Amino acid sequence: MTGGPGGPDGSRGDGAGGLRSVRLWFGPARLRDEGDTPDYRFSLANERTFLAWLRTALALVGGGFAVDQFLPDLRWGARVGLALALLAAGVLCSLRAVNHWVRCERAMRRGEDLPVSRFPALLSLAVAVVALAMVVVVVFGWEG
Repeated sequence: MTGGPGGPDGSRGDGAGGLRSVRLWFGPARLRDEGDTPDYRFSLANERTFLAWLRTALALVGGGFAVDQFLPDLRWGARVGLALALLAAGVLCSLRAVNHWVRCERAMRRGEDLPVSRFPALLSLAVAVVALAMVVVVVFGWEG
C-alpha cells in the first residue's frame, strides 16, 4: 500500500491532482481513459457505496432541519448549533461521497490499493457529539 500525507479524507488535495479529481466529479467518462476497465461488479459495488453515503447525507440534512423546525422550545443557540452541526455533516458527507467514488474508481482502474479515509471516523465522532448533546437536552429538558 502506498502512503503519505493527505487531507482529512486521505486524499492529496494539493495542486493539479486535487483539481483533476474535482473535474472528474462532473466528467466521470474521463475515468475510462485511465487504466483498464475493472470487473463491473466492483464498479457497481463502488456505486452502491456512493449511494449509501448520499443517503447518509440526506438523513443528516433532514435531521438538521428537524432539529431546527420541530424543537422550537429549545434555546436558540442550542437549537441552531445542533441543526448547523447536522447540516454541515450532511454537506461534507455528500461531497465526500463523490470524491471517494472517483478515487476508488480510479484506483480500481489503475490496479492500485483502494484509498483509505479518516472521514468515516470523523463523521462518527461528529454524530456522537450531536447525539450526546441531544441526550443532555432530553434528560435536562428543552430550556436547560
